[in-house]
Amino acid sequence: MRPVLFLAALALSASPAAAQHWSRSWMAAPLVWTAPADKRPDLTDRTVRQVVRLSSGGARIRLRLSNEMAVAPLTIGAVHVALAGEDGAILPGTDRVVAFNRVQGATLSPRAPLLSDPIDLPVKPLTRLTISIHLPQGAAAPTVHAYAAATNWIAPGDQTAAINLTGATTIGPRLVLSAVEVETDRPAPTIVTLGDSITDGVRATNDSNRRWPDLLAERFQQAGRRNVAIANAGISANRLLSEGEGYNALARFDGDVLAVPGVSHVVILEGVNDIGAATAQKRPLPSADDLIGAYRQMIARARGNGVKVILATILPYKGAGYWSEEGEAVRVAVNEWIRTTDEADGMVDLAKAIADPADPARMAKPYDVGDALHPNDAGFAAMAAAFDLRLFR
Repeated sequence: MRPVLFLAALALSASPAAAQHWSRSWMAAPLVWTAPADKRPDLTDRTVRQVVRLSSGGARIRLRLSNEMAVAPLTIGAVHVALAGEDGAILPGTDRVVAFNRVQGATLSPRAPLLSDPIDLPVKPLTRLTISIHLPQGAAAPTVHAYAAATNWIAPGDQTAAINLTGATTIGPRLVLSAVEVETDRPAPTIVTLGDSITDGVRATNDSNRRWPDLLAERFQQAGRRNVAIANAGISANRLLSEGEGYNALARFDGDVLAVPGVSHVVILEGVNDIGAATAQKRPLPSADDLIGAYRQMIARARGNGVKVILATILPYKGAGYWSEEGEAVRVAVNEWIRTTDEADGMVDLAKAIADPADPARMAKPYDVGDALHPNDAGFAAMAAAFDLRLFR
């Protein structure tokens, strides 16, 4: 009997831990750093500190670092995470050392991401975190997210544990960090917002968390739906069909949407750059059928993975530098299909929410940052308010 008892005990000790449910509470889609090499800072033996605001909370967190757009390995020295104070300061008593595969420091393989071990730092929804990464060997071409709508810092040496950085300078893009995920005791819905600069939050007030996905996250909290996470996969200058900034939406759909932990819904707001860039470059415009075909492809791929698709109408942009009457006709036709189709799981009429009632081809002045293309903080608020939260059930 003894061998049987021994084998039973061994089986119990090797059994998996209780199921972990992870959802992506914050995201920055990975990009190639296109800035000229002589315009990039020297990152050798530097600490990069970045502040993010989570959309949902959990008992533990984990970080996702990205080397996905690089062809060389990336050495990470130390990583710390803490609750954030002013100017990225570490709030006393909240600093945590981040481990990877049970050790401090790591090497990211080329073209690959790296998840941290779970970190015992309970967080509430809308919590601000400060994340510090030491790059002992630097990085000539790290994976970035070009637009942050937030202040990031670099400082000499390993200052990952420093409450306040010494000798720091600011930097525009996000570096290496691509996501923060939270652990919950039951599966929690994650909404991925797939889009271009309007979703990325270009022209939102810096360090204000006023992008429309940020404000939508606040609406869920106000409605008592505290477990809903929102992962912002917006990329400025992104397109549906052709290459702008980052891979086109069809090319990045699997990685930036379907692979997101906990993803239950995707909101798609893309297409204006496909139309406008063709106008500006004097190329043939994509037809409405071309753009609708892209939406249909994403609907099919999402449905195959149990993900619901919410389509958003393309915003008005008359007065922008790349507007044309021909392009407007394509936008109108696409929006009419979005409003009437039963192929998606729902729609939100963001175009109507911010349009000038006297001229629906144009953004209303109170919502226009001044370029006739990008909403201001009030415009982003109007967009977030246009969502019926019952779509996300």
